[in-house]
Amino acid sequence: MATFTVVVGDPETGLAHQLEAEGQDANRFIGREIGEAVDGSAVGLDGHTLELTGGSDNAGRPHNATVAGSQLKEILMSERQTGYKPERDGERKRITARGREISDETAQINATIVEYGEESVASLLGLEDDE
Repeated sequence: MATFTVVVGDPETGLAHQLEAEGQDANRFIGREIGEAVDGSAVGLDGHTLELTGGSDNAGRPHNATVAGSQLKEILMSERQTGYKPERDGERKRITARGREISDETAQINATIVEYGEESVASLLGLEDDE
């Protein structure tokens, strides 16, 4: 069974929450691509909708939106993007990156909340203070 660490960014508060998806909940992510919307109930955010923004595999290689599928591919990068930051103008480098599709080799998934449900994120995750 696949197990993912899902880092969910909350644009309203500016906070990021690190959540776990395992078993059947993790299967909701497999086969999805960067940019797709996923139901937040897979990570305990019922009623919220998440957009997949990236991720990395077990070796730390980033997912790249320009590579189709889920396989590893060496790509020549010449401008700043995920996994590469050039230090001078004209610099290029060949980087191994994973495709844009989430697979069982993925270790971490990055997502952001695009549609909010009726309950707040803090209350669903048990972060509210009882005052």
